[in-house]
Amino acid sequence: MRIEPAVVEEHNVLNLSAHKDGFDYLSNQLSKQNINVNNLVKKIKDLQIAIPSWALGSGGTRFGRYPGGGEPRNLEEKIEDIGLLHALNQSSGAISLHIPWDIPDNVNNIKSLADELNIKFDAVNSNTFQDQKIQEHSYKFGSLCHTDAAVRKQAVEHNVEVIEYGVQLGSKATTIWLADGSSYPGQQNFRRALDNTRSSLAEIYEQMPDDWKMLIEYKPFEPYFYSTVIPDWGTSFLLASSLGPKAYTLVDLGHHLPNTNIEQIVATLMMQRKLGGFHFNDSKFADDDLTVGTIKPFQLMLIFNELIQGLDEENHPPLNWMIDASHNLKDPLEDLLQSVEAIKIAYAQALIIDRNALYVAQESNDVVKAQEIVQNAFRTDVRPLIKEARLNSNGALEPVNLFRRLNVRDQLLNERGKEVLATGL
Repeated sequence: MRIEPAVVEEHNVLNLSAHKDGFDYLSNQLSKQNINVNNLVKKIKDLQIAIPSWALGSGGTRFGRYPGGGEPRNLEEKIEDIGLLHALNQSSGAISLHIPWDIPDNVNNIKSLADELNIKFDAVNSNTFQDQKIQEHSYKFGSLCHTDAAVRKQAVEHNVEVIEYGVQLGSKATTIWLADGSSYPGQQNFRRALDNTRSSLAEIYEQMPDDWKMLIEYKPFEPYFYSTVIPDWGTSFLLASSLGPKAYTLVDLGHHLPNTNIEQIVATLMMQRKLGGFHFNDSKFADDDLTVGTIKPFQLMLIFNELIQGLDEENHPPLNWMIDASHNLKDPLEDLLQSVEAIKIAYAQALIIDRNALYVAQESNDVVKAQEIVQNAFRTDVRPLIKEARLNSNGALEPVNLFRRLNVRDQLLNERGKEVLATGL
């Protein structure tokens, strides 16, 4: 299924008057604060969020999964679904692939389809948290950390294969998340497991192209219950620093223990120029993979506050922006539209913070004033800015509403069937 520009334009005509009223009012208020609204809109417009291939199907928990039908059955249909999202919001112009779920049968055909839909290839992801039918050795007791050199070699070769596919498609980064860990005290020697991991990562690193990035993810628990080999940002940073300038830490918002100050982690990594990218989601307890911004929208804005300072003021290297969510209650495409919207809202709120005034308040230890400055930005309804950015990009003013008015899911059900499951889930 494709959404033609004329359909989006017709939708915008119907919603333009109401949008202009809101945008003109907000522009007037921001102009009084000496904020250049045109610059704001351009920055919002330029921010592109990559969509992971696995988020296009219904997710679930270890207890069950409730697919809604019409899910993409192959890589081509995954790219087409992201094309639908991008046609609606003009902010989802990249896909992040997961190998071996997304091995292209014909690279040239896949690239042509992506080009046709104006989709680029973001970071490619390896999979050593599952055993595949064709592999010789099991990852039951680890992959890059394994005590057996043959298992480690197999995991290294898989990651190199992932990079090779990425090179063919035009990607420039690889994300490595390890399920490696232990479930019982004494099961694993922590030092040897970490050293094995470091050595394995070094082998992968040496085979990366010079213009590539390695993004090292961390997670404090799960699927093992006693320890994980890369449990926190400090361990990821340690590994990235030991590997070299092409290796960075990747921050997944759900991969933290409750009440962790993620914005402080972001600030520290940016100071060291070792923040590589983000996996956006939200959570109540921990890695719940909820829609971005549903639980902790204020924290999301505070994270973007640190990001803007690092990117704009400290000239930090560009980041990879990607959603990493796959829940089991919503239509996956509607969920992704909501997530991208929430990311852009938090970004816009952080952009309108009066940084000069905030700096003065911080330097003078004026706690009340500093709080007022950041909370005033958070309480500003910046949605008209997001809509204006979409309008300028030929996206839909109301993406979710247009998605529903066009009965997109029903059309996908008719094309693909009700009993299909997205590949990889």
